[in-house]
Amino acid sequence: MQGNRVLSSNLSRAVSLGRTLFSATTYVKTFLASNPINVTIVSNTITNLSSPFNFSSYSTSNLESPNAPKVSKLEEDISDSDNDTDVNDDDDDYKEDVDVKGFKKSKIRDEGVVKDVKTLVDILREFSHKRSEMRNKIEQCGIKVSSELVQEVLSRVRNDWEAAFTFFLWAGKQPGYAYSTREYHSMLSILGKVRKFDTAWGLIDEMRGGETGPSLVNKQTLLILIRRYCAVHEVARAINAFYAYKRFNFDVGIEDFQGLLSALCRYKNVQDAEHLMFCNKDVFPFNTKSFNIILNGWCNAIGSSQEAERVWREMSNRGIQHDVVSFSSIISCHSKAHNLHKVLRLFDQMKKKGIEPDRKVYNAVIHALAKGRLVEQAIDLMKCMEEKGIAPNVVTYNSFIQPLCKAQKVDEARQAFNEMLQRRLIPTIRTYHAFLRVLRTKEEVFELLENMRKMGCQPTKDTYIMLIRKFSRWHQFDSVFKAWNEMSENGNGPDRSSYVALIHGLFLNGKLEEAYKYYTEMKEKRLLPEPKTDEMLQDWFSCKQFTERSIADLKANQPQSGKLTRVISQKSIQDREFLQHDET
Repeated sequence: MQGNRVLSSNLSRAVSLGRTLFSATTYVKTFLASNPINVTIVSNTITNLSSPFNFSSYSTSNLESPNAPKVSKLEEDISDSDNDTDVNDDDDDYKEDVDVKGFKKSKIRDEGVVKDVKTLVDILREFSHKRSEMRNKIEQCGIKVSSELVQEVLSRVRNDWEAAFTFFLWAGKQPGYAYSTREYHSMLSILGKVRKFDTAWGLIDEMRGGETGPSLVNKQTLLILIRRYCAVHEVARAINAFYAYKRFNFDVGIEDFQGLLSALCRYKNVQDAEHLMFCNKDVFPFNTKSFNIILNGWCNAIGSSQEAERVWREMSNRGIQHDVVSFSSIISCHSKAHNLHKVLRLFDQMKKKGIEPDRKVYNAVIHALAKGRLVEQAIDLMKCMEEKGIAPNVVTYNSFIQPLCKAQKVDEARQAFNEMLQRRLIPTIRTYHAFLRVLRTKEEVFELLENMRKMGCQPTKDTYIMLIRKFSRWHQFDSVFKAWNEMSENGNGPDRSSYVALIHGLFLNGKLEEAYKYYTEMKEKRLLPEPKTDEMLQDWFSCKQFTERSIADLKANQPQSGKLTRVISQKSIQDREFLQHDET
């Protein structure tokens, strides 16, 4: 009877799934029939490509395209719903605007500066736990300080706030050098990331200059702290930092208020942002942009289609017009929720209202079609997009490549990659991440990393975290530490999320001594481990200490040392055999 009930339940689910798929397919066919597409507009389609997938066969110089459309961060987020790495709020600082962070990747042309940066970074890392020795060493290095040098060093050691702050204070005392706004912003971002807000406000007071000079504080200065407060969910303090605009005699307009709403939504404080918007409706009247910020927060930061629909209806009830940004947000939300039927219905509704889809909307719909394995329909829509005079960009191709790789259709993904190169579009890190996720050997992984660099795309912190997890699953710890060392050398870590990935990989593979070593190192850098990891490693260390004391007591009270040695040896052999089991 139990077996019959299970079989009946499974059949019911299969029938329900079949009806859903049939409904979606029928709607797609109806939609495409009512939207005829001229298939002759593009000669080189994905299905006609036969070029091999060879990253190294293309050089960066061949891909320079001055007319290539720029890709915004928000647009990239639309098609990045399948991220393999967990990005904590504490680590999202890398995604802030370059002007706010100050960490702009730039190539240093002066070889002397490159050498000085390496010398200083080596000192800061070698003496990271010995602050007094660190100060003495950098005092003795005799390096001339410049704005370029300070910025680059802070960028390299941004994950060790004490080393960064020690260097920052030392640089400020050197003759012929004075901080600029950019260096202050970089240091504020580092301090805010580790919640050293009192120290950060002290720097802001110093930036005011007083009688000694002009103030270097601007709205971006306060926005850095607002974002960092939002990242750690200190909503009240973020609002207080916003009110500090008036204390610094800045004019506060609706755009500044919308900047606060954006910061809150960016770090998932969407409910607080919505409440704040309604409470300030008399000071900052409702408009489409403010509602779009809240809508996008529910759609992309939280990923709640139910809340997104509620805000969508609220806009209609209050007479707030939906625009192309509104449709872009809600379409991307339903795309991530695998709700192809609603995606196509909204796309159709948008056109009936006379709102012309932009590139972001097309990319979201193409992504939904590709995730639904309707690749041919996605290609047809891309052709339609080109008919409208909107050229596909990197995100458009990533919208193909990511779901194709996830569905193990690597050949089709390679064809899309090759067509993207033929269009002189430079792949982004997310393009390569899609392929890295489906590679099955370490040789393939490191070969792709090398080809990435040749194409001018450098691995990021998320790249290395993905690889550490992947190699840990494969039990290839030589490769784990190779990726770990590369990450450190490239200035991408180690930070909190990097340590968490490494420690989990070691611990779950039975390498408890190594895991505890990096756990201790992490805590020495004042980085907070995951609570469960903390509990597990503390319990293991307590058991280890108890065992060592018990063995010591046995040795002290055991006259037959040879027998004790044999017992301990047999126990060690049993432990090693146990750790070799797959279940460990």
